[in-house]
Amino acid sequence: MKLYYMAGACSLASHIGLYESGIKFETAALDRKTRRTSDGQEFNQVNSKGYVPALRLDDGQLLTENVAVLLYIADRNPAAKLAPAAGTLERYRLIEWLGFINSEIHKNFSPLFNPAAGEETKHYMRGNLAKRLDWLDTALGSKTFLMGDTFTVADAYLFTVLRWSAQVGIDVAKWANLKRYHAELAKRPHVVSAMKAEGLSK
Repeated sequence: MKLYYMAGACSLASHIGLYESGIKFETAALDRKTRRTSDGQEFNQVNSKGYVPALRLDDGQLLTENVAVLLYIADRNPAAKLAPAAGTLERYRLIEWLGFINSEIHKNFSPLFNPAAGEETKHYMRGNLAKRLDWLDTALGSKTFLMGDTFTVADAYLFTVLRWSAQVGIDVAKWANLKRYHAELAKRPHVVSAMKAEGLSK
C-alpha cells in the first residue's frame, strides 16, 4: 500500500500508524505549492477531494479520511494493538476519541492556518479550541495514552494535531497533562521515524 502525505499535515497520524503497525508500505509526498506528488502525479488525479491522507490499497482502491485510514491501518495487524477488536466497547471508545479529535480539535485548528480567515474568526477558534483542550487535559489526566496503557491510532492523531500548537501561537504548556503526553510521545521510536521521514526532525 502507498500513503500520500504532506509533511506535518494530519496525514502524519497515518504515517505514524503505519510505522507502528509493522506492515509494509510506500509513501509519496505531496508538494504544498505545486500540488504534485513525489512519484510524479497531479494530486487531484490521485484524490479528487484534494487533501491528504490518501491510502492506495494493494488492490488499487483509494481510501481517504483520517479516521477511516487510521482504523484500516490498525486492522491490518491486530497484533500491534493499535485498535481494540471490532464489536467491543473499547472499539467504540476508540472511535469516540477519533471523532472528538477530528471534529473538535483538528477542525478548530484549520482556520488558524488559513490566511483568508479574519482575526475575529481566528480569535473565536482559539477560544473554542482552548475549551476543548481544557476538557481534554482533564480527561487525559495522568494516563500514558488516551485508552490507558496501550498506544492506539487515536494517540497518533492527537500527537499530530497538538504539534500544530506552536505554529499558531498556542502554548500547550498551559495544559500540563497534554504537555507531558505530547513530550513523551515525541520520544516514541516509531513517532521519531515518521517525523524524520517527513523532514520534521533530524
